[in-house]
Amino acid sequence: MQESLRDLLKSFGQGTISLDETLGRIKILNYRAVGEVAKLDVSRADRIGIPEAILAEGKDKNDLLAISLAHLAETGSVIITRVSAEQLDVLKSAALPTGGSFDHNIRARTVVMRSGERKPASGKVGILAAGTADIPVAEEAKVVAEEMGCAVISEYDVGVAGIHRLFPCLERMSDVDAFVVAAGREGTLPAVVAGLVNAPVIGLPVSTGYGLGGKGQAALYSMLQSCSVLTVVNVDAGFVAGAFAAKIAKQKAYGQKQY
Repeated sequence: MQESLRDLLKSFGQGTISLDETLGRIKILNYRAVGEVAKLDVSRADRIGIPEAILAEGKDKNDLLAISLAHLAETGSVIITRVSAEQLDVLKSAALPTGGSFDHNIRARTVVMRSGERKPASGKVGILAAGTADIPVAEEAKVVAEEMGCAVISEYDVGVAGIHRLFPCLERMSDVDAFVVAAGREGTLPAVVAGLVNAPVIGLPVSTGYGLGGKGQAALYSMLQSCSVLTVVNVDAGFVAGAFAAKIAKQKAYGQKQY
């Protein structure tokens, strides 16, 4: 595995490498080319706290395998989203390092490969889905938040058509640092939750629903027009919602440790 930016700067701070050598290695750390098909941003997690994920959708299965294994070798883990059945078969054929792991979430259509153990959790994220049809996108957010090192509590089918189902879930999530709330159709749930909890809420519109305003449009517009204060991501953007919530949660956890 290539050295991390943190390790490199530590070596410079300790005086074991020169400034010029440090700058040269930082340039190398910027990306890794995989043939002529990809340039992996392997330093993204060190730079901004969010790992690069590989979107499988639209990629040749063999290219996807090569990209995934290169990312795994460089960083020790890789998140792959929107994986098809055919792509999954090819990924399963990969030879992982001794002690490595392969986690496939069938509902989220994600694969996470690791060469070692995941770091201990810091920060806590709550994930809610309004309806059962919203679960796959909520699960994508869950996978990402967990892989970024957060503990995740999830509760599903708690939409506003039966609002009484929501309140016991919020009690169980009273200590979370950030919420992801997924909803399709009219997309009301995130605004309701944002009006009840102290933690930041990320609204995740889902492309469920039909007719006028279907495919997530009504849900997106509703969340953007919310009179409650919340952040809204794009339709079906589970990765973005999970990563944003995890970044909030981890920064809050680190802040608590400092004071």
